[in-house]
Amino acid sequence: MLELTNLSNADCDVENLLQNNAESLPSILREHGLDGIEFMRCGAWDRKMYPEDLIKGVHLLFWPSWLDFWRGDRAALLEEFGSEENIRACYGSLHVADWVEAWKENLRQAAECRPHYLVFHVAHNRTSEMYKREFSALDEDVIRATIELVNEIVPELPQGCRLLFENLWWPGLTFRQPHLAALLLEHVNYTDTGFMLDTGHLMNTNLNLKSEAEGAAYVLKVYRELGEVGRRIYGVHLHQSLSGMYTREMMRRHQGTHRSLSWREGMDYVLHVDRHEPFRTEAARWILDTIQPDYLVHEFLQYSRTDLDQKLRTQRFALGRL
Repeated sequence: MLELTNLSNADCDVENLLQNNAESLPSILREHGLDGIEFMRCGAWDRKMYPEDLIKGVHLLFWPSWLDFWRGDRAALLEEFGSEENIRACYGSLHVADWVEAWKENLRQAAECRPHYLVFHVAHNRTSEMYKREFSALDEDVIRATIELVNEIVPELPQGCRLLFENLWWPGLTFRQPHLAALLLEHVNYTDTGFMLDTGHLMNTNLNLKSEAEGAAYVLKVYRELGEVGRRIYGVHLHQSLSGMYTREMMRRHQGTHRSLSWREGMDYVLHVDRHEPFRTEAARWILDTIQPDYLVHEFLQYSRTDLDQKLRTQRFALGRL
């Protein structure tokens, strides 16, 4: 099993985590006994700052709201974004073909890193639906659209690289309907596919969880219900999120309202729901011992080198790896 952590080359990570120092990443990995990183490429790749041999996986870019654009639903897009200018700002164009090309370019850039695997988010929501969790799309709608999109961009997938689909708590891949997870793998025209199970995202689908033990038990319950398709979980994004009380309060507070959120409002909400906190108890070990993934990614929201170090130490201690 490769043991990794997540890192991007966004300015905030380069400055706050690596301090613009090419020695920082190898130092972090050595200090915590890690094999490398799952990399999100947000701009030009500085190979000195992010050496190729330390990049084991690449997390592809993600548009949280995309189904209406894919379907060409102009009325829904204008309701969500307010203007064609805002639509263009989100997708880079008003034309789906241009957006598909952006996906292909992201895959070409990922291929340059020669990763073991790629991660693809399978989810969609409109910002006007976030607070209330009353979604217009069904899980199957998003799964089938994802199949269509992925099959458009398959020619750019680097050969010998696994394509791992990641679960969220929005419509799409949630793992709560095993037949839809199976459908996704069955109809994508690429042989080396599987799943990246995100434990915190899965915990976000159950608003009643109160402890890490309850969260881990829920993750394992869903995993067992997947049956044979669960054997295609090759990676785990390990972190915990116990945000049910906050989510319920937002649902109550915004009942009967309908408006699109600004980028800042949407991000604030997501960061409160999807907390990416380290496990602090042996519950983390229950998950790994059962699933036994090929890739373990300690996935956190890190605000500084000190913050990252503390979270890695906390979760690795919980796993008995210190």
